Amino acid sequence: MTPSKILRATRVAPVAALLALGGLAATPVIVAQEARAEGPASVADLAERLAGAVVNISTSRSAGGGSSGRVPLPKLPEGSPLQEFFDDFFQDEPEADRGPRQAQSLGSGFVIDAKEGIVVTNNHVISDADEIVVNFTDGGKLDAELLGVDTKTDLAVLKVDASKRELQEVPFGDSDRMRIGDWVMAIGNPFGLGGTVTVGIVSARNREIGSGPYDDFIQTDAAINRGNSGGPLFNMDGEVIGINTAIISPTGGSIGIGFSIPSALAIKVVDQLREFGETRRGWLGVRIQEVTDDIAESLGMDEAMGAMVSGVIEGGPVDDGSIQPGDVIITFDGQTVENVRELPRIVAESPVGKEVDVTVVRKGEEETVKVTLGRLEDSEKLASTETPGDEQAGESEAVSSAAVLGMHMAELNDALREQYEISADVNGVVITKVDEDSVAADKGVAVGDVIVEIAQATVSTPKEVLDRLEELKGQGRRNALLMLASKNGELRFVTLRMD
Repeated sequence: MTPSKILRATRVAPVAALLALGGLAATPVIVAQEARAEGPASVADLAERLAGAVVNISTSRSAGGGSSGRVPLPKLPEGSPLQEFFDDFFQDEPEADRGPRQAQSLGSGFVIDAKEGIVVTNNHVISDADEIVVNFTDGGKLDAELLGVDTKTDLAVLKVDASKRELQEVPFGDSDRMRIGDWVMAIGNPFGLGGTVTVGIVSARNREIGSGPYDDFIQTDAAINRGNSGGPLFNMDGEVIGINTAIISPTGGSIGIGFSIPSALAIKVVDQLREFGETRRGWLGVRIQEVTDDIAESLGMDEAMGAMVSGVIEGGPVDDGSIQPGDVIITFDGQTVENVRELPRIVAESPVGKEVDVTVVRKGEEETVKVTLGRLEDSEKLASTETPGDEQAGESEAVSSAAVLGMHMAELNDALREQYEISADVNGVVITKVDEDSVAADKGVAVGDVIVEIAQATVSTPKEVLDRLEELKGQGRRNALLMLASKNGELRFVTLRMD
């Protein structure tokens, strides 16, 4: 008996032996074999129904060349054995025929409106394209017009002439209802092969991969490869719950870690691109940072949640003092802000000009303020023209100094401002030395940082710093929340353990 036969016999024998010992008939074995032969439920009908709405996207763009616009001849070392090959290759080509090269790329997309001819894909699939062509499963093709793109979510909306052929569309579904373990199906154009169907499950949700400010990806193990970008991820009802956009792979091929933009995020972006040709996101006008356990404890919060305001943009919607540095935003327009990642997405999805209620924790108390949202796209123009204020620091008396929690401090005067190149609009107590292995060093406090506030109380002298820390200790606080300013005025918060 060969080893392979022994292996097969070993796998079957225990079952037969157990049946014999129990006096059971062989029928149950036959039934079990028939059940196994049926296999899992087929998705063939679903795939067949949806495939016509999924398209391949091909693009071309000029890759340039020399000043004449033609492909330059290769420059090889004198006597190179390859010279003869290139001479033969180029010698019969007329100079006039050597135009600019056309770089082509392939991706995927899907039709969401058959009547209007609207196609959704990824921005990176059509980026910098001179020509965009939508290819259908039956071999037909149509030129596409670009309606708009959003680089922050990597989405693009195209339009084809729907009068030239009958189109099939697919609807968006609710990605928020998808759970880890739910079955999903991807259809796309991997490696330019076209019309490929893969099936898997939702492996994870709310993934952040560092691709943009609104990272909130669905992770799936359905095979996604190069060329699947822009294609749909379907639920088992045939609804698009994600747009495939990225993979993690050391080889460039699928290793079972793919990412899709959730439909809950994509729908609003697509609608705006269709209507306006651009996005119109809400804007609060604040800089934010994570609320750590230490920060939450120092503010008397029961748990670490929300987003802490580390700065307010000059000229922004809340530059009127309605929201202040040190505030922790815990709800926005009725939605709970669980962490710092959620706030930008919630604000961006809100209509420009809408008045919303914002609940903040300020000096240990909850307050609700009304804010009228600006437009995020306008903030980029504002940021490019923002300059430091003209407020000048007042004359200082004799410099006093102190040391606490590993920080050596001095009252900020003109000499220290010049020494540490601190902006004129920064005021507070400057750090002149940080002890190694101290609590301040562990939290990244550096020489030249300026203490602006402690536990949301402004300080301007080392004595005020010491007094404020003693006051917090008297209240039973174990952590002190410090607002620090860098030399150019950027604010951040750190918590220092006082025991």
